[in-house]
Amino acid sequence: MGATLPERDTRFKTEDVTKTRGNDFEDYMLKRELLMGIFEKGFETPSPVQEEVIPVAISGMDVLARAKNGTGKTAAFCIPVLQRVDPSAEHIQAVVMLPTRELSLQTSAVLKELGRHMEVNVMVSTGGTPLRDDLARLCKAVHILVGTPGRVADLVRRGAAKCSKATMLVFDEADKLLSGDFDGDIEEIIRAMPADRQMMLLSATFPVAVKDFRDAYMRSPAEVNLMEELTLKGITQYYAFVEEHQKVMCLHTLFAKLEVRQSIIFCNSVSRVELLAKRITEMGFSCFYIHSRMEQSDRNRVFHEFRKGSTRHLVCTDLFTRGIDIDTVNVVINFDFPTGSETYLHRIGRSGRFGHLGLAVNMITNKDKKELFAIEQELATEIKAIPREIDRSVYCM
Repeated sequence: MGATLPERDTRFKTEDVTKTRGNDFEDYMLKRELLMGIFEKGFETPSPVQEEVIPVAISGMDVLARAKNGTGKTAAFCIPVLQRVDPSAEHIQAVVMLPTRELSLQTSAVLKELGRHMEVNVMVSTGGTPLRDDLARLCKAVHILVGTPGRVADLVRRGAAKCSKATMLVFDEADKLLSGDFDGDIEEIIRAMPADRQMMLLSATFPVAVKDFRDAYMRSPAEVNLMEELTLKGITQYYAFVEEHQKVMCLHTLFAKLEVRQSIIFCNSVSRVELLAKRITEMGFSCFYIHSRMEQSDRNRVFHEFRKGSTRHLVCTDLFTRGIDIDTVNVVINFDFPTGSETYLHRIGRSGRFGHLGLAVNMITNKDKKELFAIEQELATEIKAIPREIDRSVYCM
């Protein structure tokens, strides 16, 4: 616990973040204060998705952008939002919607870091936190409201979040937001905003629901598609064929053999998450766990501590599959194999962030064979049997 993680080697990155047109952030005529925040955050040049999205979004056009996880989508919309916000106008000017509390906190942190010199007030609001605190904060000037649809819609209904002058609406992980779980809340938020608002939708996958939403609500959006195929570059994928009772021992072997900077281990239920975390701790490895039934304060603490590197291993449910950006994670293990190619894609995308290399290991039992084959077919990829020795160069460079 508390061990310092070694610095990540950034000399090798995959082309989904390096294959740029050679633009610089200065080319977009950004505010000087925003440029200061960009460079202080360590961004040197825009990634391909940022090159495509930033100039179009700054112009005020609607944007529909599809790009791989970990290629810079968050900054691709944060930078235009900050550029278009007027700090002297003391009302909500942008609403940023995310499907989970953790992703909302992470995105608000990016906005605050990029806009640290701009006097822009960013507020994050999610379920699981005291409503009265949000109501009190909205009595003061808020320029950018970040949050989950349920809580933001509640604030709109109460008249606390006044969005009648908000000209920007962003959906990150749009496929999840438009999957049907948030329909009523999203419609309520849209109705509270001006008819000529700008909308930006970003995701790695665009199912039919996103296309239907585009046709219903967006105005001739600029469409950016940097994904010719669904699989993620830079992530080596293996499967280990095991019996159910062999999974914990298999995990022990992986921990012993792999050079894990940090790992995320996925289970398909809350009870299995807690049980596995207990077993991992009993094996002598430091481990945290996180799932949707935990108190929000506990979830925040675990997320913060894992992000700091206080432990190498985190066990979780699919709560953690959406956009969580921790670039020290180089190994993802599916202790329970997921159902569906999109869930699989988002899970393994927690490794190999921003063009770095990553490793995904899937534990497969007899009942998972059919799903494994289906995912290989859908993603046009091959998940190979795990070798006796894994070359560290495929996930550690």
